[in-house]
Amino acid sequence: MQDRTLSRGPVLHALQALRAIVLRELYKFSQQTGRVVSALVRPLLWLAVFAAGFRNVFGVAIVEPYDTYIPYDVYIAPGLVGMVLLFNGMQSSLAMVYDREMGLMRLLLTAPLPRPWLMFSKLCATAVLSVLQALAFVVLAALLGTALPLWSPAGLHALLALMAGALMLGSLGLLLSVHIKQLENFAGTMNFVIFPMYFLSTALYPLWKLQESGAEWVYQLARFNPFTHAIEWLRFALYGKDPGLSPWVVLGCAAVFFTLACWGYDPQRGFGGLTKRGAA
Repeated sequence: MQDRTLSRGPVLHALQALRAIVLRELYKFSQQTGRVVSALVRPLLWLAVFAAGFRNVFGVAIVEPYDTYIPYDVYIAPGLVGMVLLFNGMQSSLAMVYDREMGLMRLLLTAPLPRPWLMFSKLCATAVLSVLQALAFVVLAALLGTALPLWSPAGLHALLALMAGALMLGSLGLLLSVHIKQLENFAGTMNFVIFPMYFLSTALYPLWKLQESGAEWVYQLARFNPFTHAIEWLRFALYGKDPGLSPWVVLGCAAVFFTLACWGYDPQRGFGGLTKRGAA
């Protein structure tokens, strides 16, 4: 009995740390009204202005995963959900840089827990925030007349795809925070990440449209863009169709990004070592 209690102690300690970090991030987010509003206004503007303007101009032919002809706003809705995940994942990178400059990150990483677990806890907090914002957007989009079949029998698969996409983009945010040394460098770095990932994907147009128009290099970049696979997994899951290799690409990229981020925050090799050399 005593051995069982001792073995349970570290597990409970780790779970308490996970709970504390997630709740801290949720509380901090709830106090940032501007961040809450901007997280939803950005994709809603795209849906209400951009997509609605082209609703009667563009449509998507009957291709997988759709069984019928669909209007343009229905097609880009999963892409706008991905936009929510993408921007929140990058916002978490900014928060990590800020915490590091203020010294909060050092306090967290010196806690008596494995550093990968602490990083995983931060990642879970980011993913939870991303999914909550994405679900809020889905509800508001439905009120505007663009309903996604998230509450269908395939909804559980769609929620899994949503969480996996949030984890992948949150891991990318963690990785980027290793290399962004100052807040002043954040905007420039994000412009080379957010916009290429979003526009070189299937968020706004299907892959076959790119190839048909002769934009072969854009087509190839979109094919290998992990954000494309996150969108396609969600899009196919919403309609109960097989997403192919997309889940493996998303989960594989999430694992690679997270592993590299943990390596980057290792005091002997990554962030800690770079800081010591810079200080010297």
